[in-house]
Amino acid sequence: MISFDLLVAICLVYVVFLFGVAFWAERRAARGRGGWLRSPMIYTLSLSVYCTAWTFYGAVGYAARSGLEFVTIYLGPTLVFIGWWWTLRKLVRIGRTQRITSIADLISSRYGKSNTLGVIVTLIAVVGTTPYIALQLQSVTLSFAVFAPGGVGPWLASDLNSASLTVAVGLALFTVLFGTRNLDANERHHGVVTAIAVEAVVKLVALLAVGIFVVWGIAGGAAAALARIDASALAGMPIQPGRWAGLTFLAAAAILTLPRMFQVLVVENEDERHLATASWAFPAYLFLMSLFVVPIAVIGLDEMPPGANPDLFVLTVPLAHGHDGLATLAFLGGFSSATSMVIVAAIALSTMVSNHIVMPLFLNLSRHGATMSGDVRKLVLRSRRLSIAGVLLLGYLYYRLTGGSEALAAIGLIAFAGVAQVLPALLGAILWRGATRKGAIAGLLAGFFVWAYTLFLPSFGEGAIMGATLLAEGPGGIGWLRPQALFGLDGMDPLVHAVVFSIFANVLAFVTVSLFDFPSPMERLQGAQFVNVFDHSSAGQGWSQGRAEAEDLLLMTQRILGAEDAQRLFQRAAAGQGRQGYLPEITPEFLQQLERVLAGSVGAATAHAMVGQIVGRSSVSVEDLMAVADETAQMMEYSSQLEAKSEELARTARQLREANEKLTELSVQKDAFLSQISHELRTPMTSIRAFSEILMEGAELSPQELGKYARIIHEESLRLTRLLDDLLDLSVLENGQVTLNLQPVDLHDLIERALAATARLQGGHALRITRDPAAERVQIVTDGDRLSQVFINLISNAQKYCDAPAPELRISVRSTAEGVAVDFTDNGSGIPQKSQAIIFEKFARLSDPRSAGGAGLGLAICREIMLRLGGSIVYRDGRPGAAFRLTLPREMAAAA
Repeated sequence: MISFDLLVAICLVYVVFLFGVAFWAERRAARGRGGWLRSPMIYTLSLSVYCTAWTFYGAVGYAARSGLEFVTIYLGPTLVFIGWWWTLRKLVRIGRTQRITSIADLISSRYGKSNTLGVIVTLIAVVGTTPYIALQLQSVTLSFAVFAPGGVGPWLASDLNSASLTVAVGLALFTVLFGTRNLDANERHHGVVTAIAVEAVVKLVALLAVGIFVVWGIAGGAAAALARIDASALAGMPIQPGRWAGLTFLAAAAILTLPRMFQVLVVENEDERHLATASWAFPAYLFLMSLFVVPIAVIGLDEMPPGANPDLFVLTVPLAHGHDGLATLAFLGGFSSATSMVIVAAIALSTMVSNHIVMPLFLNLSRHGATMSGDVRKLVLRSRRLSIAGVLLLGYLYYRLTGGSEALAAIGLIAFAGVAQVLPALLGAILWRGATRKGAIAGLLAGFFVWAYTLFLPSFGEGAIMGATLLAEGPGGIGWLRPQALFGLDGMDPLVHAVVFSIFANVLAFVTVSLFDFPSPMERLQGAQFVNVFDHSSAGQGWSQGRAEAEDLLLMTQRILGAEDAQRLFQRAAAGQGRQGYLPEITPEFLQQLERVLAGSVGAATAHAMVGQIVGRSSVSVEDLMAVADETAQMMEYSSQLEAKSEELARTARQLREANEKLTELSVQKDAFLSQISHELRTPMTSIRAFSEILMEGAELSPQELGKYARIIHEESLRLTRLLDDLLDLSVLENGQVTLNLQPVDLHDLIERALAATARLQGGHALRITRDPAAERVQIVTDGDRLSQVFINLISNAQKYCDAPAPELRISVRSTAEGVAVDFTDNGSGIPQKSQAIIFEKFARLSDPRSAGGAGLGLAICREIMLRLGGSIVYRDGRPGAAFRLTLPREMAAAA
């Protein structure tokens, strides 16, 4: 086995190498020669900070204990990067436009730049990340212990507390050197990102090397390895759908909410187009990291003695076969996994603590506030360094209190569930404009409390914080409040139980309070900027022309950015305004730009407070008011459109009701028509049959009787022929099979012909005709026979149905804009309102007494004839009697 001292030396050389890489990358970036340092592949490799010691060591142990359940840890991020790429792009765009420095900064900025929310998210992140820090300490300590010599000492498994403290101190120093060497105004750490990319390659190569050795060096090839997997206990381990769903959700949430993931995903992003590469390259990286997990777990269980820790198979299997070099490479891979996580998590958390806790306290406690002299950069850097030490101390204390659980995966899942409480507020911030600050606070507190009560505190073990009685019986003996069996749900997986109840309480409180609360003007403006970030590119906050002096603002800015950077910023702004020197005019636009620059160093809420202390007040800018007005106008337009659509639907419904009533009436008319037709057909047929039988049997009939009966048969035959002709004529007209004989005719002659034809039909009261023969002298080009048929029908209807004591029909002809109009108006009572809509239907028969007689086909035939002639026939309502108007188009008419 490789000597322990040599391993420590190799580790130190590796650390120095990483520091050199980071230093070189920062120097190149500072000189503007970043080039490939800002490439999408470097960005994608930096995302591998997700793969901590948990995934490097713990995934193998997870597979050995739970089978394929470890896949969920890789499945969640894969689904996010492939299916939620648009959401990731939106987060990156918001981070760039709002100069976001952390996930706490994003949520604080979205909900009215509330520092209270920033503090809550920071505390949740610190508490939720503490188990993760403990996991890294445990993994590094255990990996060192594998190589430690026998005998007594701090690296023995029985006494690892002092060793873990040594590791914690070393990681703290390492992180301070990496992440807090200076205060970057953009909060981008090119050196850190490059070093993490290098570590990503190291841990991937190390894990693949161990996997290849296990499959081809020990198992004897892929086929043999697969056969051993099939024969192992892992193949028969059941899959629990509920736990799989819960773990996949937690892994997906972790990609968005873990402070270290938000740091590399959003804050360190140089170009949002890099996400297009990461959307496939990062899932591919995760696939390679998981490729040999199951073979290593199965071969390790077969090769290593009973009781061996499966979390360390990546190290112990190569060592057991005498491959010290491979084991050393695996050790460096695990060391890279742990250190990269600690570095980025500590940087992210220290930024959150300094921006949302230390700086606000400083501003509140300082007598002069933002105008106080001195260099605030030292305060910020010092607070971040102390925060790093504090975070690692919390991780060490958690490690000591929990006793160093052998299952690394269990610790990681507790951390995942804790930081997942930020997810509802985060998604609400970028997707729901109605989300409010009070709703976000309520949701975060409710979810965090339930998570701590049901999962985090019980993880310390019985008697540490929660007593055995409380865990078994609930507080005060209330059984349905037992931490791991809320509402009496026994037998539920503790992790799934905690996730379901904490997220449910979180979402319920968040949505309910937001619905009953109304956002402040700042929240509304920021909500528009976040939710519609692709439509807006500027920050939502505006500043008034306050009482600020340029010297005061410059003094404050120098304390944050440094004298050189601050003076360069002010001089550039003055030059842009066309002013000499380095003091620009304090305009709302400059104040907004200054706040955004400061936000990159101290966070949006702190920057807003610092500028506000000097300026005195902030206001909504004209552009903001215009944006709100535009959105209000859009809402009013949408409401107007919705109202119009509602009216249209109501109108359509009314038309459908009227059409249904009309169809119902037509159905009744059709039934009456069929009954009438059958009667009309049966009556002449009966008469013809009866009288023909008399003629056939009556040899003694007189010549007068023979002539009488023969005339009756003839008249009934003509009546039957007319009825059949009407039916056939209507059918031909409706099918468009009629041939028109168009020729010039005199309208006066057609009316005379129609009156002569109907004179023979007058019975009872004579119908008086009123005309203007001079006006009728109009020559038209039409089918005279068809038009005469229409005239005859209208005149005969007046003869039959006009109920006036002295029936009169007025026929008037006049020229109109459409052509020639002919009106037929009698002096009777007219047609009832309810029947006017169906009088031109072929099945129509009026139900009033004056409708008796006829088969109801006349007006239907008139309508079809007028359509074929290019004209129209309408009933003119509101007249004293029945009034019909015939119209012929102008192009078919000319004055005689």
